[in-house]
Amino acid sequence: MIYLLLSILFSTGLFVIFKYFGIFKVDVLKAIFINYIVAFIMGFALTESSFTFSELPNKPWFIGATCLGALFVSIFFVMAMTAQRNGVSVTSVAGKMSVVIPVIFGVFLYNESVTILKIAGIIIALIAVYLASVKEKSTASKNAGLLFPILLFLGSGAIDTILKFIESNYVTNDDVSIFSGSLFGIAATFAGIVLIIKSIKKREAFGLKNVIAGIVLGIPNYFSIVFLIKALQTEGFESSTLFTINNVAIVIVSTIVGILVFKEQFSIKNKIGVALAILGIVIVALA
Repeated sequence: MIYLLLSILFSTGLFVIFKYFGIFKVDVLKAIFINYIVAFIMGFALTESSFTFSELPNKPWFIGATCLGALFVSIFFVMAMTAQRNGVSVTSVAGKMSVVIPVIFGVFLYNESVTILKIAGIIIALIAVYLASVKEKSTASKNAGLLFPILLFLGSGAIDTILKFIESNYVTNDDVSIFSGSLFGIAATFAGIVLIIKSIKKREAFGLKNVIAGIVLGIPNYFSIVFLIKALQTEGFESSTLFTINNVAIVIVSTIVGILVFKEQFSIKNKIGVALAILGIVIVALA
């Protein structure tokens, strides 16, 4: 249970950090690049098993880690944009309601049951994402919209689905740190390629502010993944139950932070959306 609690706290911290990126005008892509380098270093520095970098491509989880690395860069950028344009609470709802996606795939991959209650929960979840994301014209940012929340919803669901599949089939307890470090190293490579392409088109200083922001982001990012994997490996916890508790808690905590710290304004639709998010995700777990 302690791993689950730590995963919730570190994951919520990511949304808050991304919100501050917008406040302090941080270059998101540069910060994400540094963040993955930091997480990559931590992953290999904290591992307790011996290894050589040359053997990593032969690991059974390496191809999956490559796919996840590319997704991580894309969805981290989308998450940052969603937090800045739509708010912390909307970002957490759109990201964490994506639990319905691995539930759907679980039906096909792990022969999980399909019930009317589960289908109802999925429909409620989709409605909740829209209601929690839509802003009243009087309070909405001119840049706010549904594109980034929808992309975040789909991308986060894909990440959870692939991560669960790889963890279940290929990652041993001793390999968690190496797997995480490799995942972040691959993500850093993708982010670096994008940065190089951008620098060719427009040269500009990297900026100390972006380096500091990346370091601040990288530490909780590393631990959020490591603790989630360790929680998934804990006996007595079904993945559907664990994902549900994790996601509901993050939605609730992020919403409270959004209201108390960032003074985010909630319309009646937004409040109904958050309530439905919690209801839908609980229904999916209990079905």
